[in-house]
Amino acid sequence: MGNAGDHTYDPPSNYYAAATNHRVAIPPPQPFVTSFKNTMKETFFPDDPLRQFKNQPSGKRFVLGLQYIFPIFEWGPRYTLEFFKADIIAGITIASLAIPQGISYAKLANLPPILGLYSSFVPPLIYAVMGSSRDLAVGTVAVGSLLTGSMLGEIVNESDNPTLYLHLAFTATFFAGIFEASLGIFRLGFIVDFLSHATIVGFMGGAATVVCLQQLKGILGLDRFTHATDIISVMRSVFTQTHQSKKKPKLFWISAMAPLTSVILGSLLVYLTHAERHGVQVIGNLKKGINPASIMHLNFDSKYLTGTIKTGIVTGIIALAEGIAVGRSFSMFKNYHIDGNKEMIAFGMMNIAGSCTSCYLTAGPFSRSAVNFNAGCKTAVSNIVMAFAVMITLLFLTPLFHYTPLVVLSSIIIAAMLGLIDYEAAIHLYKVDKFDFLVCMSAYIGVVFANIEVGLVLAIGLSIMRILLFVARPKTLVLGNIPESKVYRSVDHYQNANNVPGVLILEIDSPIYFANSNYLRERWIDDEEDKLKLTGETSLQYVVLDMTAVGNIDTSGISMLDEVKKIIDRRGLKLVMVNPGAEVMKKMNKSKFLETLGQEWIFLTVEEAVRACNYMLHSCKPKMTRDESEKYSNNV
Repeated sequence: MGNAGDHTYDPPSNYYAAATNHRVAIPPPQPFVTSFKNTMKETFFPDDPLRQFKNQPSGKRFVLGLQYIFPIFEWGPRYTLEFFKADIIAGITIASLAIPQGISYAKLANLPPILGLYSSFVPPLIYAVMGSSRDLAVGTVAVGSLLTGSMLGEIVNESDNPTLYLHLAFTATFFAGIFEASLGIFRLGFIVDFLSHATIVGFMGGAATVVCLQQLKGILGLDRFTHATDIISVMRSVFTQTHQSKKKPKLFWISAMAPLTSVILGSLLVYLTHAERHGVQVIGNLKKGINPASIMHLNFDSKYLTGTIKTGIVTGIIALAEGIAVGRSFSMFKNYHIDGNKEMIAFGMMNIAGSCTSCYLTAGPFSRSAVNFNAGCKTAVSNIVMAFAVMITLLFLTPLFHYTPLVVLSSIIIAAMLGLIDYEAAIHLYKVDKFDFLVCMSAYIGVVFANIEVGLVLAIGLSIMRILLFVARPKTLVLGNIPESKVYRSVDHYQNANNVPGVLILEIDSPIYFANSNYLRERWIDDEEDKLKLTGETSLQYVVLDMTAVGNIDTSGISMLDEVKKIIDRRGLKLVMVNPGAEVMKKMNKSKFLETLGQEWIFLTVEEAVRACNYMLHSCKPKMTRDESEKYSNNV
């Protein structure tokens, strides 16, 4: 191997003419305030929400501001009678689903059934005014209800103190709303992105399984049932009460055969046969009237505050993740845009308002939104129609639900949950990305065999660990020349790519930070040089680093580059860089690393760098003695 370090690298006067007519520029200096402002804008305002206010008169700005906060003022003037007809049909359709689902999900959260109807009245009205989705149908969600019941059940037993439990549910909903609105106002929506697709698939599947298992209480007519959500506790509770399920009520078959969503038919059959006298459990009395105020029932007692805040944040994140994902899914079909931060603010405000009007956590459930979409909704007016249908039910029709059998509610929940177990998505994850499949199954197993919080933390933890691994262990590719071209690509990807004699070309596929600088320093040169020696290549003199994908670098990265250059110099090699970005060039210049490296060794393209290296190898390379070569090889 030639010892380039024993000889001068000063290029001749016609060096740049042979290599390139271009140089990598150092970006002009910017004041710190300007740089900081640009960074904050890119982080929190990438969509530039204020651009529509530029160069507008004050009156126009007020109107645009009103439309931004309340999107209904933006699309309302264009609303037509045809839209209204479609929205009425869609609204009535989702109301027929929202009423039995609301009652069912309230029971899932161990709350009075009437709260499910309250939660389908006020929040949809708020969302219709502030939300940006045309297709999202607002209401209670099964997973959020289960989380609420599970987490609040650890603070207080709803059977022992139902009033306190109810007040804590309102308080948790209030904190969920505060958290959601804060994410939107402060443009922190990217936090929800830590819930990857794999995490959501696994978590929703696990939660759906747990919800279905919980419904064995209603299906089997068990009086005592565990509040735990793991499969072991649930099955133990079932098998220790087999004597109850074997002793079936005389008319149990009537309610069991009721169609899954046929609350009316189930109620009618129970009423006509008096099945409630023979062991069939029914809802009982539901209070007539619209939502009573509950703001005075919010409980901020320090004894329960930590638990309610925790419940609010966890349920708020899950509600946001599901609601925004559902809204974006349907917006793609109709080719319109949803503002994630606006959605967070809308979700937050409807939950804050809901907590003050006897509602618990609401979001945008997939099943209800899918019905809304398929029913032909045109705007969020379908939510208003649904809310008025629920209001009429609250004012006049609640006594009709007295005889609704709980087994019908359990069947409704199971039918809705089966659609959330997306085994096809899990199979797709396995085929495409094994690590995503691992995250998915970790979430599922954690939820089913431990509890919902464990499953969620496990899945998010694995997702964050993967992000950290991407940063801490970036890929370094060896590039080769594609024959008969000036293109350089990975030799592992393109089998016909040829290594350049005397030149090792490495592509760095990540920003260089403190988290990966040690890894790069330790692994960069040694591994690749060993591979070259194994293949018989002994004439390495140049190491070319393609920095195109390095978007940024910190001080640890600069120190690492300085150490790498010293190591390369000691081994008699020369370090060459290709196309560092503006931020990288700026920091290398300020740290004086450019002076150490020499700006003449920085090129715009790999092809220019290789051409310069070849020029030096063929026109300036001195001959070495055999003893010199052996001496260097032994030192490596």
